[in-house]
Amino acid sequence: MVHPRYAYYTMIRVRTDHVGSLLRPGELLRAREAYSKGEMNPEEFKKREDAAVDGAISLQESTGCQVITDGEFRRLSFQSQMVQSVQGFGEWELDAFLWGHWYGDGIQEWNRPRPKKLGVVGRLRRKRHLSVEEFTYLRARTRRIVKITLPSPGLLANFWSPERSREIYPRLEDYLEAVTEILREEVAELVRLGCTYIQLDAPHYPLLLDPGTRAFYEGQGWTMDEWLGRGIELDNAVIGSFPGVTFGLHLCRGNQASRWLVSGGYEAFALPIFRGIRAHRLLLEYDDERSGDFQVLRHVPEAKMVVLGLVTTKSPRKESVDEIRLQVERAASVVGLDRLAISPQCGFASSLLGNLLTEEDQRAKLRLLSEAAAKIWA
Repeated sequence: MVHPRYAYYTMIRVRTDHVGSLLRPGELLRAREAYSKGEMNPEEFKKREDAAVDGAISLQESTGCQVITDGEFRRLSFQSQMVQSVQGFGEWELDAFLWGHWYGDGIQEWNRPRPKKLGVVGRLRRKRHLSVEEFTYLRARTRRIVKITLPSPGLLANFWSPERSREIYPRLEDYLEAVTEILREEVAELVRLGCTYIQLDAPHYPLLLDPGTRAFYEGQGWTMDEWLGRGIELDNAVIGSFPGVTFGLHLCRGNQASRWLVSGGYEAFALPIFRGIRAHRLLLEYDDERSGDFQVLRHVPEAKMVVLGLVTTKSPRKESVDEIRLQVERAASVVGLDRLAISPQCGFASSLLGNLLTEEDQRAKLRLLSEAAAKIWA
């Protein structure tokens, strides 16, 4: 029988992490634009894409990252591999992932409406695997821990429409069960191929803190309590039971072009999520006062690790080792130093847009995490 703390123990020395996405190099962005216009053939675009991923691997290894991703370079958005790989979603563009009222420090706010054409219009059928290519490519090019990120099923509620989808999926739960099954199959295939670290991205839970976004999610058919009950059940169905595989859950408040959607601590939903989710690592935003304090970590069960997102990806602000050490000490007074790790608070580029910092800023922040971890857990 596998010890219930097995995944906790296998990742105990993994003190640095990052959420997944990295700034897309300019060359990759230009190649994608040319490809989308029909000015570059698929073979040439794939070569450019592979080269960019090679650069992402080199960046992470050279800055001491213990966990390696492909920067999510093969995606338009951190959550787009589902709609890119599965038929039935109808027409969609990048705006499908960018709507909402976005706030920023010293930059113009956005108020982007949800595209009216969004809505599942056919039975969901997988055309190809979502992230298997990402994993097999990485597996062949690094000996470090490879992490694959997948969307939480509930995040895809955005694509169900009461007006356009009822003939196919009469209820929200019918649609989300279909989404969950596709994600379950993806996890099973990733595990079969040797993937040992999978992360579910679930920003929709913190978004429930905002009355406007909560009204949208409740308008889809579930109350807040149902989102924190049924939604977590679907996450757990995706996680399943795979001995030797670590699962992470990332909770953030929105991340696009250095902007965010909501503010507020984790207290309102900590109990059902922290205790209910079967994930082994909780990746939490803690880069500013919008995220609340560390007292909420008292709800984290003993067999889970907390990855503190102490380094911001939203600005070039230069954090220091001492600043990170102080924050870790504060969190450790609640949850214990041996159950903590550190990371950036979110991705550097949750979509093609990327955040407002340079590649050198990104490099410095990844290197800082490695330097800080070496001194904190010496």
